[in-house]
Amino acid sequence: MGIARLLLVGVAILVVLGLVVLGAVALIGSLSSDGDGGTPTAPPATTPLVTAPASPTLAEEDSSGDLPTLYVECRADRCPIFVRVSGGDIVEDRELTRGQQAMYSQPRLDVVLADASTLYVEVNGRARPPAKPGERQSFIADRFK
Repeated sequence: MGIARLLLVGVAILVVLGLVVLGAVALIGSLSSDGDGGTPTAPPATTPLVTAPASPTLAEEDSSGDLPTLYVECRADRCPIFVRVSGGDIVEDRELTRGQQAMYSQPRLDVVLADASTLYVEVNGRARPPAKPGERQSFIADRFK
């Protein structure tokens, strides 16, 4: 009976270790920015609000006068966007998909749009002029009060 108990304890230990490893891999995968199981990344200091399909303009809808500094809506299958607090943390560096919206309320933002023609953009509730297809734009969005 001594050997059977030792074998049972050994199997139980292997099962527990397997579950711990599986949990650690799942945790690392969920923290990874692109889900590849790489190095975990911390969430940005201020998480942007990303929502579903869009409205005509924020300026028409927002009656409280509390408009975001930057509003973007993806109008193509994929829309690469890079947003960071001027001289500081990266807020967004990813691709939005068709219909996704993002709003940022930080006072000053550095914005880079890889193909600005794929996005509808408002700064302080005012629409930016449409870009030519394939045009890369970079600009600073300052919050007006």
